[in-house]
Amino acid sequence: MCGIVAVTGYKKALPLLLNGLEKLEYRGYDSAGIAVIEPETKNIICNKAEGKLRNLINNLNDKNISGTVGIGHTRWATHGKPEVKNAHPHTDSSGNIAVVQNGIIENFQDLKNKLEIEGVIFNSDTDTEVIPHLIQRELNTLSKLKLENNGSTLLVAVRNVISDLEGSYALAVLWSGAPTSLVVARRQAPLIIGLGEGEFMCASDTPAIANFTNIILPLEDEEIALLTPLGIEIYDSNNERQYRNPVSLKVSEQIIDKMNFKHFMLKEIYDQPGTAKNWLENYLIKNSENGQYQINYSFDTKFFESIERIDIIACGTSKHAAMVGSFLLEQFSGIPTNVFYASEFRYSPPPLLPNTLTIGVTQSGETADTIAAIDMEIKRRSSSVDKTFKPNLIAITNRKESSIGRQVPNIIDICAGIEVGVAATKTFFAQLLSFYGLAIKFAQIKGSQSPDEIGKLITELIKLPPLLEDLLEKHNQSSEKLAHDFFNIKDVIFLGRGINYPIALEGALKLKEISYIHAAGYPAGEMKHGPIALLDKKVPVISIASPGEVFDKVISNAQEAKARDSYLIGIAPECNGTEIFDYLMKIPSSNEWVSPLLNIVPLQLLSYHIAAHRGLDVDQPRNLAKSVTVE
Repeated sequence: MCGIVAVTGYKKALPLLLNGLEKLEYRGYDSAGIAVIEPETKNIICNKAEGKLRNLINNLNDKNISGTVGIGHTRWATHGKPEVKNAHPHTDSSGNIAVVQNGIIENFQDLKNKLEIEGVIFNSDTDTEVIPHLIQRELNTLSKLKLENNGSTLLVAVRNVISDLEGSYALAVLWSGAPTSLVVARRQAPLIIGLGEGEFMCASDTPAIANFTNIILPLEDEEIALLTPLGIEIYDSNNERQYRNPVSLKVSEQIIDKMNFKHFMLKEIYDQPGTAKNWLENYLIKNSENGQYQINYSFDTKFFESIERIDIIACGTSKHAAMVGSFLLEQFSGIPTNVFYASEFRYSPPPLLPNTLTIGVTQSGETADTIAAIDMEIKRRSSSVDKTFKPNLIAITNRKESSIGRQVPNIIDICAGIEVGVAATKTFFAQLLSFYGLAIKFAQIKGSQSPDEIGKLITELIKLPPLLEDLLEKHNQSSEKLAHDFFNIKDVIFLGRGINYPIALEGALKLKEISYIHAAGYPAGEMKHGPIALLDKKVPVISIASPGEVFDKVISNAQEAKARDSYLIGIAPECNGTEIFDYLMKIPSSNEWVSPLLNIVPLQLLSYHIAAHRGLDVDQPRNLAKSVTVE
């Protein structure tokens, strides 16, 4: 969850560290800190602050820190409260070692107990603090072998220490004994090296590096690297030197601009018509011979022909997108599909079945549970002698060069561009579009729908960009006005059925994430089976009522809420039956298949305006982080 940055070279490290941390603050903003090696004394200067990065910057305003080697950290608290003593970097008792970490050291308590027996005094409640003490102990051992004080010695010490660590981590380590060197390492947590001219920068994610360079070298799992102004040495878990070519960042990964919007979240909601256009341009190809559209992927889809069932693995918002995808793949494409929480799949996977496609969905490409679940599925299917159990895999992600992009051979890049707001909006929309593409592709291959039906769905998707632009203009102001009535609301119920039930869940999640109002989504038909007990005039109900097979049922369920004095908000076109709603957020009439892509927009806007009206930090809501890189 946390973000780490490290720099070595010839320029001042501090500006690069702070700029990198600013770009990574979406990963955690409970505290921040930096450590830099002072060039004259070779001492490590460490500064930390509780709360957001601006507090650290304010602390540094009157300090002249000129070192060229340093590390930085922005924290999402796991072990220990968000206090200064728990902020990174953490040092050993002498102050000669400084460490920043993203991840969780699962055996830290055992390691800590052993160190305390040796007389080590701990100053924090974190798991990370064991690492600098262990490194110092290892360096003391190595010094007896009369090894030189240099980066190579630090590399050996860190390598010996990480062999004792259990769990996941991305580390950056400073040692005053090697004042121009950095050692970085990763296990099940992302870490990327940016290559400059005689300078190197390491970070948890590409936005931190984008202003520094567009040439990167992602570390692979279980790798460790030594960075000096003279170059990079990378070693795998067997201590074998690794050589590979760097890659270039996409232009979209280098642009982070809020433009004239008050918050990134609102800007990203407004990006969705462009996201739809990008998807249409990237994935929808018209056959010049028969005039029919085809879904075009960068990988060979021949194996789709043998697929008999699909398992989708995801977390949070990505799981809601997967649930819409499951509905499409089953009802439109005719393929039995199951959706699993990645965190549950890891410990209770379904029985192995032949000819199964496994889809991992993660906007960041770094979600720890999803990556671990996919890795487990690869291993258990690869170990089977039955070839029908082979791992057929797809990943749906916004970060093609991420960990999951290197883990899975077949990638569907959602092409949404960088999303800064912690609450996912345009990436959710782009994930939905990815599932529409898969549903169309499978329907064409399996023949589950006629060419006319497939053509109708594609036509509806082509119409999306202008419909979305119109929706945004109409609902931005109306949502802002409606938000005033929600100022003191404490509970909200969201209802949906069929393909729109996941949209009710996502609408509730958005409201919870950024406004801190308790909200729950339910299948509309389940209201009478318990949740109806919650309803009274203080609990508004938001009902998604798209014309189609279940429209009359949804209206009937809304009547049940109305009879309990709940204020009733409808997400629906204006038509017979919708007069029941106290307030109607009008949606254009469309094919029921594509209704989720329209219904989500007013729900996003309403959540945004409620949170903004309450004066909350919309882009960085409390206790959350953009990339969930710990279990």
